[in-house]
Order: sequence, then structure tokens, then C-alpha cells
Amino acid sequence: MTSTAAATTTTTTTTTTAVNWESLDSLVIDFATSENLFHSSSHNDDDDEFRTNCSPPSSPSSSSLSPPPPSSSSSISSSLYRSRRFIRRIRRLIEIGDIDAAANLLRIHAPSVLQDHRLLFLLHKQKFIELLRRGTVEDRNSAIECLRTSFAPCALDAYPEAYEEFKHVLLALIYDKEDTDSPVANEWSEKRRFEIAGLISSILRAHLHAHDPVFCMALRYLISIHKEFCLRQGVSSPISDLTERLLLDDKDPPATLQEPLLEMPPFDEVDIQALAHAVQLTRQGAVDSLRFAKGDLFQAFKNEICRMRLDVSIVDELVREYCVYRGIVDPAAPSCGNGDVDPSHHVKASKVNVSGCPYGDGSHDVDGGNSKHSDDESSISNAHVDGSEVSTDMIRTQETDVEMRSSCEIIANLDDCSTSTIPQTKSSRVCQRNRTHEGGEGRTRKRWRGRDDNQHSPASMQVDHSCKGEGLEKDSSSDLMNKVSNKRETVLDIKELACLGMATEVLEEVNSLDPEFFGQNSALLFQLKQVEFLKLINSGDDSGALKVACSYLGPLASNDPGLLKPLKETLLALLGPNDVVSNKDLPLHALASSLQVAISGRLGIEEPQLMRVMQATIHTHNEWFKLQMCKDRFESFLKIDTLKEVNSLLLPHTVCRSNPDTQAHGSSQVTVSSGSRMPEDGNSPAQVSSQEVCDEGAILKVMEFLALPRADAIHLLAQYSGDAETVISQIFA
Repeated sequence: MTSTAAATTTTTTTTTTAVNWESLDSLVIDFATSENLFHSSSHNDDDDEFRTNCSPPSSPSSSSLSPPPPSSSSSISSSLYRSRRFIRRIRRLIEIGDIDAAANLLRIHAPSVLQDHRLLFLLHKQKFIELLRRGTVEDRNSAIECLRTSFAPCALDAYPEAYEEFKHVLLALIYDKEDTDSPVANEWSEKRRFEIAGLISSILRAHLHAHDPVFCMALRYLISIHKEFCLRQGVSSPISDLTERLLLDDKDPPATLQEPLLEMPPFDEVDIQALAHAVQLTRQGAVDSLRFAKGDLFQAFKNEICRMRLDVSIVDELVREYCVYRGIVDPAAPSCGNGDVDPSHHVKASKVNVSGCPYGDGSHDVDGGNSKHSDDESSISNAHVDGSEVSTDMIRTQETDVEMRSSCEIIANLDDCSTSTIPQTKSSRVCQRNRTHEGGEGRTRKRWRGRDDNQHSPASMQVDHSCKGEGLEKDSSSDLMNKVSNKRETVLDIKELACLGMATEVLEEVNSLDPEFFGQNSALLFQLKQVEFLKLINSGDDSGALKVACSYLGPLASNDPGLLKPLKETLLALLGPNDVVSNKDLPLHALASSLQVAISGRLGIEEPQLMRVMQATIHTHNEWFKLQMCKDRFESFLKIDTLKEVNSLLLPHTVCRSNPDTQAHGSSQVTVSSGSRMPEDGNSPAQVSSQEVCDEGAILKVMEFLALPRADAIHLLAQYSGDAETVISQIFA
């Protein structure tokens, strides 16, 4: 593939790459819930308890770092959340130079970390430097006292080179911190703080199993592959404005063992190479990571992927914007990251006109000296723990069950319920129908809470254009906010009707909004008519169903040959018994999402930035593993495979009622059949095998000996008839 061709493919394909938005909804909700970003009516008491119980779930007297014991999913989630906050608090303290406070927290909550004399030596050395950095006579005397009582004794047995390093750092007593040419300029550098903070964070994260939620790990992984693909193919990224700010260049140092294990069996070369190329390690780095994880490939992968630094404030903004767009979060609910908002205020807020609610969010956190963001700075105000835990069962139940007012009330209460193309009388019909179906699948929304420490973040830190078209800018006029809110709510009403399988009502409402819409989106019209056809069959009205097929499905298929096969499969529904196909058997949520995106585009509602990121990175993930000629070992682990399971049309197993077993398999709202990956479009790299080119053992051998990426190794082997020995000899010759 030439650079020009690759650039063309990336530019055109990433904008149309199919993504399962329902799967992304699930990942995003799990992330926001795990990070406590949704508001709970009982939040004030819970937040105080979280601030007190900031330590890992082990007792203060525990000397071992271990993952939380088996328990209910909610209590484990609560423990992991507190562990992550504890780790971030330690990082923050070290990054601002408060070594004593960090060491005290570690002694109380994670004493086994300080049993590693390497880490203890690094902390003593940094404390010595920080005392000298303050510059007062008293602090200088304290630094000398630190030398005598703790730093020097630790240097004697920390590790072989420690004493030499100890003697070297004594030069800081003579050379000033402003002297950039001094022998100890590196010791004076504040960068040392971040290196130590990152190392301790890596070790704590691995031993406490306090890794980030799957969404964060998948986002890191997809962006890193996207960057690598664009670099190697010489193409420009359509989302570079976001990826450069989302995924930082710096990584945390890797966690390593204090002493090598006595003897470990050799690791499988397949695992070594898979890990090395998944997270861009050297072969030796992959071996060390597997050794630290005791040979567990996926544990090693989690440790390594979480070393990549994400800008948390931007992630939170992207998630909130996406949740508002998808109807998961109420856009009118005020951010209350500090938890100091009376729950009753939110009940009242949910009943007022949406246009009168503030849209500013400010849910950002500043992450120490490098001005990046995290969510822990003020989360731990007390190093002592009373041993109690927060009941997240109550928190999550209340978060999930918070009922926000119906979208029809929003439209009915607005003085001007129209946009330039949406008459008020038309939109009111959606409201009336939603009221009729409130007892069914009524829309409930969560309230965005944000990070605990968003009051510390600069209000100016926002995702570029992420709020454009959503009324989030503070200088937006009330009229613009009303219009955007009206459009969004109208689209969400139609999406809800589609989720309920109300195809006729959807057609009526969409046509009232834009009579030309289905003329330009015939596939969506075909799917809606499929739903109508199947409902008529299900009710026993075969003649009515055939009328729909003759009037709509047939003509649509005549104009679009790609619809002919789905039409044939749809007609097979006539062969089966009645009352077999139900709404649950149809991918209605996928259809509803497709409608939402298409209608929003017609109304000028911009897609969330997160959707752009996922479309582009899923595309390059597919392309990357085509080049590798292998299946991604970590795709299922990160649930990337579910993001690719997309139904563009109703597939045979959802409409053919003659095979109950097949139908049971297709009863989920998101199809999970292999056909949903659409291999004919090249979206299934698992279909490509490197065995067609050369032996897998030869590929691994070249990768190992020459330290080459898999694609390069395959390319070389193809030139030399798949002979690894010849390739290696030619390179070294």
C-alpha cells in the first residue's frame, strides 16, 4: 500500500467505520460508574466516607499488598475505586515534593512497598533533595539530619550501586539547584519526582490489581495502535488533535522485581512477542514484565497498558459529551464534583425548563506539576482509616434508578419548541406517544457528578470544540441552547420509539421533520419496513405484511441491489409459526442508534468527539492486524470485538423463524454472530492467516533474532521463500 493510497483509505473509511454504539454505551457507563462520575442523591455522606476511607481495602496493620478478597461485584468495585484514589494521592504527593506525607501514607496503608529497599532509598534521596530545595537554614539542617539517621543507613544495603549514588548526591550540598551544568543537575530536576511517583504507582497498581476500567485500557490501546499505524504507513491522522492530548508521551516506569525469581520456566515466544508489540516493548522488556506478572500474559498486559498516561480531564469531557448525546446523562443537571450540593436541588432542577439550567461542567482535575489531570488531589484528607467501607450497592442503585423528567415535558414546556425545520405541533406528537408508553421503556437519565477535585482545575481547560453545537460554551445565547436542546430531545424521542419497535411512528415523525430524509437513507427505511413487516407477520396478518413488502421492501431492493439478499431473508419469516419473532429478537437498538446518528447529522447536531475517536481507531485496529496477518490476542479482553459487532441490516437469524435454536442465539439486542463482523468489507482481520505466507515459527524466529515488528518479519520472509535462516544470514551478512 502506497502512502497516497493509505491516506485516501484512512480519510474516507474512518468516517464510515461501523461501531456498535450500544457496546460503547456499556463500556462508558461502566467507566463512569467505576470512577464515581455519576451523581447520587446520597452523595454527600458517601463522599465524606470516601474521603476518610481512602486507603486500599486491606487493614492498616497489613504488611502485604494483595488484591481485595472475593466479594460482591459492588464491594469489589468500591475497593478498587478507593485503591485507585489512594494510588493517585500517593502520586500527587510525590509530584509536588511532599515526600514525608507520601511515605507516611505508605507506612500506614501499604507498608510492604517500603520493604523494598530500592524504593525506600529513592524516597530518602528525594526527601534529602526536597529539603535542600526549600533553601532555609532550618531545612538544610533537616537535610543533614536525614542523611545521618536514615539516608546513609539505607544506602548501605539498598542495592549494589546505592552507596555510590549516595556519595554522588552529597554534591547537592555544594552545587546550587540553579546550576544547570553541575554534576547533580539531574538530581535537582523536578522530573525526578515524576519518575519516582510513576514507579511507585506502577508497583501499587500491579499488587493491588487496581487497574483502570476496561474503557480506559481499550482507549489507550486503540490510540497507541492508531498512532503507530499512521506513523508506519506515512498517513496523517484525522483525529490527531485529540489523540495527541489524550494519550501523553510519557509512560510510568515499569514495575520490576526486587530480586529475580530463583528459576522460572521459559515463557512462550508467542506470548513474549504478543506483549512486546501490543505495548511497544523490547523483547527483554516483555520478558521482565511477564516475570513480574509470574507468567500471566493478561496481567502483564494490564500492568503495561496502564503505564500509558491519559489526560483524565479530557477523557471525562469526552465521556460526558457522549453521554449527553446518547441520552445517558441529563444535560441540564449541574456538575457537582465536590459533592456539596443538596440532593433536593437536583430534584427541583429536573423539573425546571431545560433552557434555564447551566451547561458549564468544569469537571477537570489538575495532575501535579506537569499540569496534566487526575482525580485525586484532595480526595484524601486523612491518613487514618477506621476500617469501614462505602456501600456502593446503595450508591449504584440510586444512580441507576434516578428518573429524569420525560423529554416530552421538555418540549412541551419550552416557549419555542421548534428549530428552523421542526414545527412545534409535529414534535408534540412524539411527546404524546412517549407519555402513552411511559410504563414501558421510558427514558431515565443519570446526573453527572464529575471528579471530586474539579474545583481545583482551570475552567478554561476544555476539549476543543467538544461542546460545539451542544450549548456548553458559557457565552452561548439562551436561544441557541434552547434550539440545540430541542433538536437533541426530539432525536432522542425518535430513538426511543425505534427501540420500542414502533416503526410506523418513527416513519411518521421523521417524515414530519424532514420529508427528504428517507430518500437519502434508503437502508434505514428498508430496516424500518422490515420491522413493520415482521410485526405484521407476528400478529398473523400475512396479507398486510406482503402489502408492506410489495409497496416498500421490493421497490427499495430494486433501487439498491445490496438490499436484495436481506429482502429474501426477510421473506423467509412467512415460513415459520406466529408469535416467534419479538422485539427482543430484532437489533432494534442498533437500528435506533443508526437513526440517531443520521437524523442528528441532518439537523446539524455534531457527533461527539468520542465517536470520531472510536471510528478512526477501530478502523486502524482492523488495518493494523491485516498487516500483522494475525488475530489480536487482547481484542476480546478489552471488549474491542464487541465494538465491531454491528448489524447494518436485519440478518437472517433474526428474521427466520424456522430454526428456534438459531433464534435463541440471536435474541440479544446486539447481534453476536460471526456474520455481524461483515468480513466481506474487510473488517475481520481474523480471516487473514500468516500461514498463507510462511510458517508461524519462522515469523517468530525472525521477530526474535532481528527485533522486528511482525509485519516486517513477514515481508522479509516473503522475499526469501519463508526461510528464516536465510533472512537472518542475509541481514547479518
